[in-house]
Amino acid sequence: MQLTVLFEDNHLLAVAKPAGLPTMGVATDKPSLLAEAKHYIKEKYAKAGNVYLGIVSRLDAPVTGVVLIARTSKAAARLTAQFRDHAVDKSYWALVEGHPEPAADELHDWVRKDERHRRMHIAAAANPEAREARLRYTTQRRMQRTTLLEVALLTGRKHQIRLQLAHHGWPVVGDRKYGATSPWPSGIALHARQLTLTHPVRQTRLVLTAPLPDSWRKAGIFESTG
Repeated sequence: MQLTVLFEDNHLLAVAKPAGLPTMGVATDKPSLLAEAKHYIKEKYAKAGNVYLGIVSRLDAPVTGVVLIARTSKAAARLTAQFRDHAVDKSYWALVEGHPEPAADELHDWVRKDERHRRMHIAAAANPEAREARLRYTTQRRMQRTTLLEVALLTGRKHQIRLQLAHHGWPVVGDRKYGATSPWPSGIALHARQLTLTHPVRQTRLVLTAPLPDSWRKAGIFESTG
C-alpha cells in the first residue's frame, strides 16, 4: 500500500489510516499501519537497521483517519503526556443509523472491557472494572435514515464512540459488532477527522486533518460538510 502522509518532520509522522488495516499489535507477518510507516521511513531516508516509531494515537481496524506517530522517544513521551492530560482535541465524523435527539449533547457512560469477545460493554459506575467514557456530538446533517455527526472525544476508551452511540440507539453505519444493520462498503462509517495538539519540540499548535475516504464521497458526504 502507499502511505498517505499528512505531516512529517524530524519528530512526528501523521498518516491517514485506511479501513481494515490494524494500527499495530498483530503478528510480524501480518500487515499493519506501524509496519507500513516503518517501511516508509526506512526507504525514504535509507536507514540501516531498525527504525524507531512510536504510535501515539490508535484507531480500530475498521476506522479511518488521522494516526499520530512519534519519530523519537522524547516526542513519544511528550505527546503521550498531552493525551493523558486531555490537551489534545480529537474530532471524528460518524454516520449513524437513526436521528439522535437532542441534535447535540454530551454522553456520559461507564464502560468495561470484554477481552474474551474483543468488545466493550456499558457497565454500572460501581463496577470495579468500569471506566468513565465521555463524548460530545453535534448533528451536521440529517438524511432519510441516517445522521452525520461530528464527535469530540473527551476520554479515550477502546471502541468508545462505537459503543456509546450504539448504546444510545444510534449505531455507526456498518458496525455490526455493535448492532448496526446498514452496510458500509469498507470498514465502518467512523472517521478520525482531526487532531489538534502542541508540537512536542517547537511548542506550536498543530492541526492534523485527514481527507475523507472514497466510501464517504460515494455516500454523498463531502469535505465541505461541518
